[in-house]
Amino acid sequence: MIEVSTVPAIPARERDSHKGTYGHVLVIGGSLGFTGAPVMACEAALRAGAGLVTCACPAHVVAIVAAKLTEAMTFPLPTDGQGCVNAEALRILTASADRFDAFVIGPGLDPRDATRDFVRALIDGVRRPFVVDAGALRAFGGDRPVPAHCVATPHPGEFALLTGAAAADVQRDRRAAAVQFMERNDGVLVLKGSGTIVCAADRLYVNPTGNPGMATGGAGDVLAGVLGALLGQGWEPFDAAVLGVWLHGRAGDLACAEVGEESLIAGDITRHLAAAIRERKAGSGGRP
Repeated sequence: MIEVSTVPAIPARERDSHKGTYGHVLVIGGSLGFTGAPVMACEAALRAGAGLVTCACPAHVVAIVAAKLTEAMTFPLPTDGQGCVNAEALRILTASADRFDAFVIGPGLDPRDATRDFVRALIDGVRRPFVVDAGALRAFGGDRPVPAHCVATPHPGEFALLTGAAAADVQRDRRAAAVQFMERNDGVLVLKGSGTIVCAADRLYVNPTGNPGMATGGAGDVLAGVLGALLGQGWEPFDAAVLGVWLHGRAGDLACAEVGEESLIAGDITRHLAAAIRERKAGSGGRP
């Protein structure tokens, strides 16, 4: 396992580029009482450079989501009698998958078994980069490994559900837990928390940015949106994850300097992404 310490820099944009150059991200999420999560992911994806963002959410909450979003589009999905996205939603998304360059699935998504089956079928059927977050993570674990085209983003509690280990045991040796998990899974793991870990089959990165003020609802949704934007722009998944967690943490540090740990909210992280991005554009390296 190679330990990586270098964070990729962000290259300058070409003068003749257009919104299609920077990817179309589809955020799939939302449910009654949880409409803010996909909205925060969409807003973060836009701030992280996505050319286009669409939010696919259950039809019964699409009006709420649309009212909160100005720069992103909405895509209503049919649901079953319990409000979970159904087989028709799966058919619609699979048929339109070529419109999108990257998917973010999970923010605010209803976590019931019907949703789990929907997530599995969509990820199996669509070979685009996926960020798998929040309720969508329940589709994996046990004998169902995370596929190669996915970046999974669990916090310690979600990681415990994926592995069957106690969250306290995970926290005692986060590196070992991440490495062991990737021995049985593909893709990229982002184990969130203090010193967020990015782990692939052969590489590991421990993020130095971030602070305790980021322990607030919605911070993970912001990270999911940032990762989706980078994947949609064509970054290789491990590099996208390393850069994404650095930007997310650095934006949180800049926000903390302004409002303090106690008052920091997820929207503050999104608001400071621009300054964090400017810092990485001044660095060395760049996208493959």
